[in-house]
Amino acid sequence: QVQLVESGGGLVQAGGSLRLSCAASGRIFSINAMGWYRQAPGKQRELVAAITSGGSTNYADSVKGRFTISRDNAKNTVYLQMNSLKPEDTAVYYCNADLRLRLMGPPIGYWGQGTQVTVSS
Repeated sequence: QVQLVESGGGLVQAGGSLRLSCAASGRIFSINAMGWYRQAPGKQRELVAAITSGGSTNYADSVKGRFTISRDNAKNTVYLQMNSLKPEDTAVYYCNADLRLRLMGPPIGYWGQGTQVTVSS
């Protein structure tokens, strides 16, 4: 059983910072890309940032220069450092991991349960 467990969400004032963490556990052979998505009320889930196993990153235009994604491959953990937060960053943030359960197995996407980030003005 694979689990992605997120932590680090909360309430912060505009201009503040938060750091999200997501740890993958279970019988995992390898993890390819990991990423963070968010979903605000009444809106579709959107990609915030992603990082490959080699460290290449991709960001949504709305967070470039403010958010930084990183990962610790030894710990199967991905982080999202969020600085200069804005009220429009308020959403539930979900961790996603694209991983293999065995050698030559197909890549499978897993999701965390989500963590609430609220930015007050």
